[in-house]
Amino acid sequence: MTETATPPTTCCSPPPAQTSLDDDTAVELATRFKALGDPNRLLLLATIAAGDTSEACVCDLTEPLGLGQPTVSHHLKILVDAGFLTREKRGTWSYYSVVPGTLKNLCQSLCAESALGGMMDSGASAQKEACC
Repeated sequence: MTETATPPTTCCSPPPAQTSLDDDTAVELATRFKALGDPNRLLLLATIAAGDTSEACVCDLTEPLGLGQPTVSHHLKILVDAGFLTREKRGTWSYYSVVPGTLKNLCQSLCAESALGGMMDSGASAQKEACC
């Protein structure tokens, strides 16, 4: 018995277009998202943002997370390098402040710089489901 070849199926949608997200922007966005990809860093950012002044001393952040000062300082440095926090040295202590609007700007940058913004549109997913 011979098997007959099944003709290739064609997709109902056109192939994806070239992305408008360039390599440098992708690296920059990934670095910023990676900074948020650790639970301790998210907790630090949320803890600092929850304060009345959106500011905290590193000495006040070790106990709530149950981490040592060197570990907390490491996580805070990553958040500073990613642009989510600023650091001000006062005597022997460093105080960290939230940079207003950084999370919103990160999401807006991702959506504006690429077609990923279309994922926010509920119509895009409904259109795909109706097609295939």
